[in-house]
Amino acid sequence: MALPLLRICNRPVSVLIRNFTSKSSLVNQSRRLAPAASAVSVVRRYSSEPEGHKRNQRVVVFGIPNPIIWFRNRIYFFLIRAYFDKEFSIEEFMEGAIQAFSHVSRLLSQCQFEALEGLVAKDLIKKLEGKCAHLPLSHQRALSAEPDDIMYMTAGDVGIYYDDSERKFVSILMRFWYLTSARFPDESVDGAKVFQVAIGEEKEKQTETKRLLTANYEFQREFTEGVTPDWIITRIEHSKLID
Repeated sequence: MALPLLRICNRPVSVLIRNFTSKSSLVNQSRRLAPAASAVSVVRRYSSEPEGHKRNQRVVVFGIPNPIIWFRNRIYFFLIRAYFDKEFSIEEFMEGAIQAFSHVSRLLSQCQFEALEGLVAKDLIKKLEGKCAHLPLSHQRALSAEPDDIMYMTAGDVGIYYDDSERKFVSILMRFWYLTSARFPDESVDGAKVFQVAIGEEKEKQTETKRLLTANYEFQREFTEGVTPDWIITRIEHSKLID
């Protein structure tokens, strides 16, 4: 039976993280993703450039931080650096997590389960395959989140523990809030916040409906000596879609 050493949670890549932390592909720095407990307001603005008439979007997200969780996680991040990986950076981890979440969610929405191997735990892939097979096409589409669709993210539960064989593990649960334009039958996604977004110039404004959905992805890495230092996703939940 696994013996927890240090564990915070209600529950709880570096191939995965290394593949997605390229400085050139990081999320636009003008959009801040600050730790917080919940997203309380989303403002989206479109404007047109003089040339090409391209629409630029600006998103402002306000959140209410939970100081207890924030402080508790900072202690665990310190312990990870002190006892497991001196070069660990939660900022770099979160940057990689954004790209990993976007890539994996896109594969899920396309039901490309074979492509998830090496990124997602094998037993979880089998469960996801069964759940996604019964989703309507509109729900499958809503699983996908591009980096620019992510309005807000935060580190949730963090765990440090040993198993019976004295193998060392670290898990970090990331929570994402993202917008989707996927269409659902009325009330089919209960609890999803709906936004009416105005697009275009004053004379030619159109309204687009966006829904704010949430997802939980847990990343786990084994820190036992001699083991390849790779993070892998061990838990995937898309609220109201895949629980």
